[in-house]
Amino acid sequence: MGAFLPVMWRDLGAAPDALDAVVDAGPAVQALLPSPLPVGALAADAVAVASLLASQAVTGRWPTRLRLSPERVATAYSSERHYRLDGQPMSVWAPLSGFWECADGWLRTHGNYPWHRSRLLAALELSDAAGPQELRARLGELPTGEAEVAIVAAGGVAAAVRSADEWAVSEPARSVAAEPLLRRELLGDGIPVRAPEPGRLRVLDLTRVIAGPVATRTLALLGADVLRLDPPGLPEPPGQHLDTGMGKRSALLDVADPTGRARFDELLASADVVVTGYRPGSLERLGLAAAALAEHRPGIVVARLSAWGATGPWGARRGFDSIVQAATGIAERSGSGGRPGALPAQALDHTAGYLLAAGVLSALRSRAETGGSWLVETSLARIAAELLAAPAPAAGEARTLEPTVRARESESGELSYAVPAPAGPGIPDDWSTVGRSWGTDPAQWR
Repeated sequence: MGAFLPVMWRDLGAAPDALDAVVDAGPAVQALLPSPLPVGALAADAVAVASLLASQAVTGRWPTRLRLSPERVATAYSSERHYRLDGQPMSVWAPLSGFWECADGWLRTHGNYPWHRSRLLAALELSDAAGPQELRARLGELPTGEAEVAIVAAGGVAAAVRSADEWAVSEPARSVAAEPLLRRELLGDGIPVRAPEPGRLRVLDLTRVIAGPVATRTLALLGADVLRLDPPGLPEPPGQHLDTGMGKRSALLDVADPTGRARFDELLASADVVVTGYRPGSLERLGLAAAALAEHRPGIVVARLSAWGATGPWGARRGFDSIVQAATGIAERSGSGGRPGALPAQALDHTAGYLLAAGVLSALRSRAETGGSWLVETSLARIAAELLAAPAPAAGEARTLEPTVRARESESGELSYAVPAPAGPGIPDDWSTVGRSWGTDPAQWR
């Protein structure tokens, strides 16, 4: 059994006997995603729990045997590397995203979104036209702590590269460590409501980037009607959206506008699930806190994801997988020669996505058995803590990944993408649709 499987399953509150079906794919995935940390076990176990609950949701019974494809898991976890649109790869990192050497250490920045790039440069008193050379020179003059504080205060995204020991004794780390890996919480009482068949499930997707979209992409694989809603004017990079948008539709809706809010409330009235991935506090200011959603729509399942956890001093701080790796000590553990490194995949994001999807399916089961509205949530930092605390992987020879990809024509062009990682009785082998462009669908249910 994988190192992470028992704690994931415990937090999901599911039947313990179901784990007997899982054939451990962790060592094989580790060989395809080599790392000094047990990334293979983390990936295999997260996909396994999502697969178990997905299979049960579709067939009505637990599978008697679950054998995942290591190649499919490893490909899905590194899907951005295998994505092609009309033969062209995705541009993953912007020029101002990456590791930079400061006066006393290293800093990791994230400037993939134009607004984060502008805030990064403004915080360092650089012109908006500055490039990597100017950024490198400026950061070389500053201590990492000073640079981190200035960028975060300006609304940018950065983290000093810390060791795992340095992170562990910090107040944000202690707050994260006090949280369960996956929280399941009853939001309000209510009569039992039979879970709809996955093909009739309605999901409002208020997420961005990777982790949240992976969760909703997993629900879409089962046939759920997943409607992603984004505010106008904050576009997602096209490749990133297409890679994580399989099986969904995408609409633009400004919930801060009275007309947009009225439309959102209409959608919420018949939704089964709301998945959120914005920073804690941002949706609350719009009246979309989990408790408020449950009050408006009794019986709703709210799935919530954050970078640093919902509580603690960093709760409202911006963060991405790469930034969490830097702050928590993963980047230091993954580096060599005095330079920090990264995991072989954005494993915190993908793990959070599969774990959150499993949490949604688990909460729907609980709603059917005992009623009520439910909250499930996890964070990238909590998953990082679990990864760092796990035993080091056994020594083994790395294997070259032969990616499992599929090519299909879509409205966006010929799309080549990673095939789904979840597998088991009743789980489809592909999404019903691919290649839907960002923001081009009406804000209405299928």
